[in-house]
Amino acid sequence: MIEGAYQGFDIELRDPGIAVLTFNRPERLNAMSWGTKRDLCEVLELAQFDDDVRVVVLTGTGKGFVAGVDNKRSGPPELPTLTWAVPPHAKVPLSLYERLHYFAQDPARAIRRLDKITIAAVNGFAIQLGLTITMACDFAVAARSAKLGSATLRMGWQPDEGGHWLLVEHLGVKRALDFVMRKRIVSADEALQLGLVSEVVDDEVLLDRAIELATELAEGPQVAMRLLKKAIYNAAHLTFDQAGDDIATKTAISDFHQDAEAGKTAFYAKQPAHFNAWLEGQTATD
Repeated sequence: MIEGAYQGFDIELRDPGIAVLTFNRPERLNAMSWGTKRDLCEVLELAQFDDDVRVVVLTGTGKGFVAGVDNKRSGPPELPTLTWAVPPHAKVPLSLYERLHYFAQDPARAIRRLDKITIAAVNGFAIQLGLTITMACDFAVAARSAKLGSATLRMGWQPDEGGHWLLVEHLGVKRALDFVMRKRIVSADEALQLGLVSEVVDDEVLLDRAIELATELAEGPQVAMRLLKKAIYNAAHLTFDQAGDDIATKTAISDFHQDAEAGKTAFYAKQPAHFNAWLEGQTATD
């Protein structure tokens, strides 16, 4: 079970298999420390193997979703990370390279590596790493008051957490250049127009809407959905023939799963399908 308290966030598990991950440092606009990043990555890895988890919703408390990185390490001392602590930073280029490649980029990498559906419920400022996390998720529901941007050039920094790649994926090269070079921070409505978020809702219904979407997705056939998620991301970087081979391989798995039998039976009976009996400790005929 991944439910519990971690560095910088808490996790609550809701039916049917929705893990709600809430960043809980509103005094820092939920800017992420190294320890928070490590715990986040390890929790997502645990979620991959936890059959109680079907969908992960990420949201924040206060006025920030995630407002970048917390370099000041303010507040009480952190708890030990789940397994090990990030080594001290030596003030040399190689040390910074290692920390960026292996730690700064890991949150986005961990989110994308997860084959279960992820939803960002963006409640406030999603800046730099917060924007990257939003784009790394499969769905993003933004509160109307949310603000999203990279803006690292305002401090002469790079979007070194991998946000530049995700911006190109979402916006294309020209619009990504415009977004980062002009240090833009946009409203939720403009983020929707750009394709950075999936939908925009009133602030007071943000989490309710994210949970509603998560419930819809959690009740779908999880094996087929998890394979299809990977196939869609793969397709963005494959030729047509390669993508066809990939989806055929995945279909050869999902078509023989009991969810497919349940779906076919329900379709011909003109009844709603009940998927995921295998996750509920049932057989397909129970």
